[in-house]
Amino acid sequence: MTTETLAVLAVTVAVAAFVQGSSGLGFALIVAPVAGILDPGLLPVFVLASMIPLNAYVTWRERTSLDLRGAGWITAARLAATPGGLALLLLIPDRSLGLFVGLATVLAAVASLAAPAFTPGRAAYVGAGAVTGLTETATGVGGPPLALVYQHRPPAELRSTVAACFLVGEVASLLLLFATGEGEPADLGWACALLPAIAVGAWLSRLVHHRLDARRMRVFVLVFALVSGVVLILGI
Repeated sequence: MTTETLAVLAVTVAVAAFVQGSSGLGFALIVAPVAGILDPGLLPVFVLASMIPLNAYVTWRERTSLDLRGAGWITAARLAATPGGLALLLLIPDRSLGLFVGLATVLAAVASLAAPAFTPGRAAYVGAGAVTGLTETATGVGGPPLALVYQHRPPAELRSTVAACFLVGEVASLLLLFATGEGEPADLGWACALLPAIAVGAWLSRLVHHRLDARRMRVFVLVFALVSGVVLILGI
């Protein structure tokens, strides 16, 4: 990886950590398309590993707002669907991974923008967890289904619950990827190298997360995801 590529990735990770720490979603939607453009070999291990410290921090910071019932159902479904995500990854040729990430990103963003308001129940929790288990294990992108479930809940509840669900799921996905040879512990190197960038973004989010217009930030993230996804699909 060149110095220029590393610099672009560091800035992207810092911005993504700030966005997710502030609004509750956006890290994978921002980082996965950029990583796919720079080096498809970074997917999905780099994205999954980079999110672990960020989600651990957000979960602890807003632990009093955590929706334990919803998180329990989502996590159970997420873990059950994780092997399916691995199977999906095995079926996707390496040369097509960028295209798949682009399609998954665009479809997730469109669904997030178009979904009407609703009150989540057990079926919504289980459905979101299952879809997240499939897409996040295969590509590193799994936030939109959870954002759909919690998009009309208080921002602190969204941030804390999504972060907690991600945290458990990311660890499970990485362990499964390593156990089956689809990922190597050495792949964690770039995520470790960019920990300072993640820390900067998370620290900045702490300063503004109570005052930030989460609705505008959400729209920004989804528009960015649409553009990045289209770039991946077209192979620009």
